[in-house]
Amino acid sequence: MSAVELPATRRDEKLAYERNKLHKRLLRLAGQAIGDYGMIEAGDRVMVCLSGGKDSYALLDLLLTLRSRAPVPFDVVAVNLDQKQPGFPADVLPRYLESLGVPFHIENQDTYSIVTRVIPEGRTMCSLCSRLRRGILYRVADELGATKIALGHHRDDILETFFLNMFFGGKLKAMPPKLVSDDGRHIVVRPLAYVKEEDLAAWAEWREFPIIPCNLCGSQENLKRREIKQLMREWERRFPGRVENVFASLGRVAPSHLMDRSRFDFAGLRATGEPSPDGDIAFDADPALESPPPPRRQL
Repeated sequence: MSAVELPATRRDEKLAYERNKLHKRLLRLAGQAIGDYGMIEAGDRVMVCLSGGKDSYALLDLLLTLRSRAPVPFDVVAVNLDQKQPGFPADVLPRYLESLGVPFHIENQDTYSIVTRVIPEGRTMCSLCSRLRRGILYRVADELGATKIALGHHRDDILETFFLNMFFGGKLKAMPPKLVSDDGRHIVVRPLAYVKEEDLAAWAEWREFPIIPCNLCGSQENLKRREIKQLMREWERRFPGRVENVFASLGRVAPSHLMDRSRFDFAGLRATGEPSPDGDIAFDADPALESPPPPRRQL
């Protein structure tokens, strides 16, 4: 091997190592979320909603690998909703899915005309578009015999929704990893709930997924969500670990220490005379304040 070839070879080996490490992390986090929330059971037929974006491509990719390694058998079927927006490359997804050999269904519904007719020009179309898609996908799930509907929302989506609801909606609410659909007939799961968006972006680039941009609304950007994204990026830059702590807090909720009377019986609360692990100690201990100060420098 020549000296000229050596650096390139080492570079390729490093890239292969990093890619393998990322793949293992993605599989571990997706598998952990699936296990923690009981998302997939033996005999399930999981309908993966494939939009053509990086997240849903990664979701399908990871679920296919997990299926081959899972201790319980389950099926996967990919579904795309072709909303008939002008310029949508209708051949991309079928060609990609055929190359994988995965069962798929393309649902053709002209929601584009409905959304553009109902929503005034310049207004955000995402809300109505989402409601229409949801109803159609529930119907398709019934027709395909799907027992679970899998969406590609990731950790950052969950956190952004949490902050949007808190800052602009006045409520503590995020995207749950698993829920019953609003029609009460379907189980919706988010296997990427523990995965960072930046990892999905890196995986999509390495895997060279044929990304289809969402141009239904001319790539409208939700200004409030963009504001939250910027806030989280700034926190991550200035205070490493803060975003992770906020995410962890979503799984460690103390209703007795909030203010929702429908979630905790404050009116019926009585002193029992017995110690309680949930008893109020005025405030939770701050580990940073409890840590011993650094030794004073001797002069």
